[in-house]
Amino acid sequence: MIRFEDVSVTYAGATEPTVRNVDFEVPEGELVLLVGPSGTGKSTILNAVSGLVPHFTGGTLRGRVTVAGRDTRTHKPRELADVVGTVGQDPLSHFVTDTVEDELAYGMESLGLPPTVMRRRVEETLDLLGLTDLRARPISTLSGGQQQRVAIGSVLTTHPRALILDEPTSALDPAAAEEVLAVLQRLVHDLGTTILMAEHRLERVVQYADQVAVLAAPGATPKLGTPAEMMAVSPVYPPVVALGRMAGWTPLPLTVRDARRRAADLRDRLTPPASTPKGRGAVLDMRLPPRERDQPHPTRTRQRSAPPEPSGAPTPHAAEVHSLSVTHALHNITLTITPGETVALMGRNGAGKSTLLNTLVGLTKPSTGEVQVGGATPHRTPPPDLIRRVGLVPQEPRDLLYAETVAAECRAADHDAKATPGTCRALLSDLLPGIPDTTHPRDLSEGQRLTLALAVVLTARPPLLLLDEPTRGLDYAAKSRLTTLLRALATEGHAIILATHDVELAAEIADRVVLLADGEVIADGPAADVITASPSFAPQVSKILAPQKWLTVAQVREALQ
Repeated sequence: MIRFEDVSVTYAGATEPTVRNVDFEVPEGELVLLVGPSGTGKSTILNAVSGLVPHFTGGTLRGRVTVAGRDTRTHKPRELADVVGTVGQDPLSHFVTDTVEDELAYGMESLGLPPTVMRRRVEETLDLLGLTDLRARPISTLSGGQQQRVAIGSVLTTHPRALILDEPTSALDPAAAEEVLAVLQRLVHDLGTTILMAEHRLERVVQYADQVAVLAAPGATPKLGTPAEMMAVSPVYPPVVALGRMAGWTPLPLTVRDARRRAADLRDRLTPPASTPKGRGAVLDMRLPPRERDQPHPTRTRQRSAPPEPSGAPTPHAAEVHSLSVTHALHNITLTITPGETVALMGRNGAGKSTLLNTLVGLTKPSTGEVQVGGATPHRTPPPDLIRRVGLVPQEPRDLLYAETVAAECRAADHDAKATPGTCRALLSDLLPGIPDTTHPRDLSEGQRLTLALAVVLTARPPLLLLDEPTRGLDYAAKSRLTTLLRALATEGHAIILATHDVELAAEIADRVVLLADGEVIADGPAADVITASPSFAPQVSKILAPQKWLTVAQVREALQ
């Protein structure tokens, strides 16, 4: 169905190919998973199938890519639209209409399908992806995860023979991700749809793959094989595989069920932790309203002079929320965040996590109740003062990035924060090495842009750091570097609130987890207690070794030693 024949892609200005000697076939009716570290060319391979490479991106494509017998060198993306459906990393870049229902119908209108067919397919897709209650909603009012589901649905309605998906579950909560993956599996098994997918959260998807293609390094030739074979040699792998490697299990387990069947001896060797295992957290989903996008972002304001000293009553807390309500979003929220604490804010898409972060950074005014950050009221505090109290890394990093090069962004961040020149660049290199200074932020991958935005905000070392889906687009190595940095910040006394659907990150670094549902706090306590009690939000190691409350492979390895 999809055939790569000795394909290499070199972008304009690059001295080396981004991908080299790609030669494999995706048979009809199979799901093939692309895995590898960030920056190894996974998105380039996906875009070559839809014709975006080279017709839209430019550069030179050597070799040949065919889809259903059509050569992408001679067929432009619009000539492949009836056989290939593509969902990229950024769902916002796909939308051309205002409401959910109109977006689902748009692709079929472009293909000239009859209205009766369009109506039936829209209803089927709304049901498949759990979007029925959102059908009339403006897309701009949806959470990031809801927008991701709409983007997937908009290509499913055209019934393409091949689906190209770039991190389709990155913005979804665990339950929504399982629903989407179940739909994809049904398309493969029942309809014979061919799927080529890249995803960093392998714990969610590897068990669904028929084959796995591993890109071990930039420009490396992909290796193709069964999931178990490739996980044994892949430089990136999920916690269940990491646990299997550590325990010496052969073949390696790919699912929690397989691992539990082999874990009895491992559980016997482990002494249950006497106290709550310590980690640090993850949390939230945020999108700036259109009106507020036009205002200076409170975490990135160009300053000509040193900001004034923070004013307001001294407080021992980094943030205090008392009886907070926001119309249609939050109801009677009360929280206290202390210095040095890492809190994971979790919950399903649309639970109110983004709105809570918005109030903490002053973008949303409370309807009732009170919010204090470092003794100041965020929505009444001027941005030059506020950025010294709280920093936000938004889900859309482009909201913070507007210079022409990575080096210019870092210089501006150093200037804004009155930091030593080179501070931002050093942070960026620690998080994700290898990003060239001369690269335009627009040309970075989603994960690379997110990392650059994180470095920009961290340059000011704000006492309270808010991160919205900070691991979206990051591979396991980059996540490990991120957790190391966040732990260091927390040790220095910074309070950290993470809004995330990444349960493995929450297990790794959260001291405390706050679960939201329909705008209300339904659980608030130590990470090990809260997430192990939830079937949806428990990490893989916790499920495998239950009822013992182990959260990560690192904890298990340390206990065995």
